[in-house]
Amino acid sequence: MASASATLLKSSTILDKSEWVKGQSLRQASIVSVARCNSINPSALTIRAGSYADELVKTAKTVASPGRGILAMDESNATAGKRLDSIGLENTEANRQAYRTLLVSAPGLGNYISGAILFEETLYQSTVDGKKIVDVLVEQNIVPGIKVDKGLVPLVGSNDESWCQGLDGLASRTAAYYQQGARFAKWRTVVSIPNGPSALAVKEAAWGLARYAAISQDNGLVPIVEPEILLDGEHNIERNFEVAQKVWAEVFFYLAENNVLFEGILLKPSMVTPGAESKERATPQQVADYTLKLLRRRVPSAVPGIMFLSGGQSEVEATLNLNAMNQSPNPWHVSFSYARALQNTTLKTWGGRAENVKAAQDALLFRAKSNSLAQLGKYTGEGESDEANKELFVKGYSY
Repeated sequence: MASASATLLKSSTILDKSEWVKGQSLRQASIVSVARCNSINPSALTIRAGSYADELVKTAKTVASPGRGILAMDESNATAGKRLDSIGLENTEANRQAYRTLLVSAPGLGNYISGAILFEETLYQSTVDGKKIVDVLVEQNIVPGIKVDKGLVPLVGSNDESWCQGLDGLASRTAAYYQQGARFAKWRTVVSIPNGPSALAVKEAAWGLARYAAISQDNGLVPIVEPEILLDGEHNIERNFEVAQKVWAEVFFYLAENNVLFEGILLKPSMVTPGAESKERATPQQVADYTLKLLRRRVPSAVPGIMFLSGGQSEVEATLNLNAMNQSPNPWHVSFSYARALQNTTLKTWGGRAENVKAAQDALLFRAKSNSLAQLGKYTGEGESDEANKELFVKGYSY
């Protein structure tokens, strides 16, 4: 295995599919390499050089490849039930399987989607035709990922805030997920602006993300670091920016403290927008200006990909904002990791009916292609529905 410094200095190629197919054997635990910078302070720079280092960099670059982003389809069974209920379907494994089959088997999805975040059930699940979902993704040149957190719970001693649980047993779980074919992981924690945020909540969020990232890398999974600033509240865009600066500073401080390899992570933040209940609205250009300023101030250029979550935005709104951020060159791959902003129309079009599968897949491909163009800064709004165009007109957006 190459040394830590060699890993950091050389350019890594895109991961070949044969390197992340199901069934690879687990590797040895990571080692720590200490780069001695000078005789005065020999431990001034500590770089984690695990046995997976090269693979992590390659996986991150594969997911952060031009014109592609992530399909977040990692809804828990309970959340999946809410989605199915919205179209009148019962929350059964068969119905969840049918919908997930529709998503992963959309022809040509890999042209626009580089990674898919799965729920644990999905990682071990087969399609309705009996083919392993992981294998279907690999055939589409899509890297399988896995949600590894155990959800939000109340944070004792805070201002009615939460923390994300799941560190217990994470090492063994990530090792098993790697064996099953996953090559990246996702851990979501949240910060609420109306509730402070308290210093305790910010520190807990940052520390949890850092520990998760280190454990994931130690077991071969690229960690998606997701510090979501919730949209809830009446705050303006300036307040969101102020809070995000504080949160991201803590996150990257603790990532460094935990010797996380920055070239082997992906960041999944929320865009800088006004609160959902704010009377102020922001144009795509304003969202882009604030968000990119935040990235420049807080995110090292070593991080290969910024995969934004949609955070309650409409499908077209999320695409427009992403497109605005890609109107000039960035040191990072600025892309998307959308759930509802890719799936809303798809789910409604399907409606649980077999005869609607092709139309639903076409809807998914249209949204995926739109965001692919936005990642390249080439989205024009062509082909959007009248309903979507009307919504944008009411909100004051323009292409």
